[in-house]
Amino acid sequence: MTLLLRTEPRGCRRKPRTALPLFFITRPRQWIIAAVLFGCILVPAPGGRARAAELEGFASMMRAKITAAQAENRMICRGELVCGVAELPRFYALREYRAAWSDEDGSFGPAEGLVRRIEAAGEDGLDPRSYHLETIRQLLEKARLENGAGRQPDPSLSVDLDFLLTDAFLLLASHLWAGRVNPETFSNEWVVRINPEVDLAGILQGAIESGRIGEALDAFRPPHPEYNALRTALKLYQGLGPAGEWPRLPEKASWDKGQTGELADRLRERLRRSGDLQQTQGDEGADADLELFEGLRRFQARHGLDADGRMGPQTLQALNVSLQERTGQIELNMERWRWLPRDLGSRHIRVNVPAFGLAVIEDGQAVMNMRVVAGRHYRRTPVFSGLMDHIVLNPDWNIPTRIAVQDILPKARKDPAYLGREKIRVFEGWGRDAAELDPGSIDWNRVAAENFRYRLRKDPGPHNDLGRVKFMFPNRFDVYLHDTPSKRLFERSMRGFSSGCIRIEKPLDLAEYVLRDSPGWSREALSAAIDAGKLGTVGLARKIPVHLIYMTAGVDSEGRVLFWQDIYQRDPALDRALKEKPPRIP
Repeated sequence: MTLLLRTEPRGCRRKPRTALPLFFITRPRQWIIAAVLFGCILVPAPGGRARAAELEGFASMMRAKITAAQAENRMICRGELVCGVAELPRFYALREYRAAWSDEDGSFGPAEGLVRRIEAAGEDGLDPRSYHLETIRQLLEKARLENGAGRQPDPSLSVDLDFLLTDAFLLLASHLWAGRVNPETFSNEWVVRINPEVDLAGILQGAIESGRIGEALDAFRPPHPEYNALRTALKLYQGLGPAGEWPRLPEKASWDKGQTGELADRLRERLRRSGDLQQTQGDEGADADLELFEGLRRFQARHGLDADGRMGPQTLQALNVSLQERTGQIELNMERWRWLPRDLGSRHIRVNVPAFGLAVIEDGQAVMNMRVVAGRHYRRTPVFSGLMDHIVLNPDWNIPTRIAVQDILPKARKDPAYLGREKIRVFEGWGRDAAELDPGSIDWNRVAAENFRYRLRKDPGPHNDLGRVKFMFPNRFDVYLHDTPSKRLFERSMRGFSSGCIRIEKPLDLAEYVLRDSPGWSREALSAAIDAGKLGTVGLARKIPVHLIYMTAGVDSEGRVLFWQDIYQRDPALDRALKEKPPRIP
């Protein structure tokens, strides 16, 4: 895959070139005569010979350095572990081992430009220290001092500086392209679609030749609007840092509308700092009390809490998350966006598990939103992408063995009438011709969980846990979207109740949407088929990508920064990985 770079930087113009007479180009003999008359370099001047020798020496040293590193299958430079084992040799071979980060006059303009971009890596939630920054600064300073004294820098210094600068670019570009860490090292419940490989060496060579290093790095960022929105949010929260941490509220404190005093004042200041309270009145009186109440409701809405304007335990816990932690939370989710496919699909379905929300996206805009119920903590909903290709109307439910053993069997042992009351049928095994058994004839206390041999099934109907519609996108986790008869669960702010699949709030709306390209499936036709009560499969005329994602921070369409509870406790492990310092070799 090739990244397209702009022909010119934004807001910049190319430096004008000195025009040569046309005959200098089209008439070689006159060009030679003119060169002699005007003293052009037909024979290299002593300074030119010295510069040529210097360049040749650089190329020879760089070639030897890379050859030695390849022989050892690792690269160490000035105590820094170099990561571009594959791309560095390719890059310098493309350049015939010439220096990449210095100008013709020996100055280091390109290097200084890259250093500025590394220093700004924090704007993407990345640590500038991960890109050899301190060592590069030290080498650059030594080279400047040598140049200032009229001396050529130590050749080994020039080679090492160029080497580290190249690796810094390649490493920063790869982190922007695919993330700094691999999510699959944290959990086998997180499966990402690897982005296409890019020709890092070729892109860098083109950027060096065009002088557009910054634009080349910009092109590696995720193209998703949500990522750019988080970059803006990160800058906002980083800007709050110099004023210090926002006030912490006392443990076990509670506040309700009409309450005044020191706690109310402290809460008021806390909400001001986070931008949830734009107070126009004083700190006392009915208007001030109402503003504080509404400010707390805004805070609760931004943090996925019940927006009741009361400071209960969950709201207090969210208020006391520090500014530093919230800033870090934004950085973690920028990393997660770097893991996602670059192309999510111009039309796709996205479920954010911590937000308990589903959105249908068309051309970057949400055209449908609904609440969902996701997997409980010990039955986590996995993170992956799939293609929805059919739906099932009036589905039956063959209860997975894990759920049958862990959930159903203990209830059947406790209450022999449980299976009959719940309309759960029992079959002798999973074969197509398996005989049906009377659940009351089985002594469930004598059934071993270790070799559970029964198949439990619920027929279509109002008691079926899958509801009346099931949305299928085949995957190794056997996870899907489905209706539910338990509508009351959607009223709760925390909705982690399922066994891994996603229960959706508006199944008929989603079914109508995904079948809109399938002839004969109007809203009325769907309702009629569902009311008929018969099991049926309907293929989608146009498959739709489905992305189950895990984001604990985001930005809504109004620009508000949102935070959601880390329901599966995935943030701490990622935070530790991102804060791990790059290895240094003694």
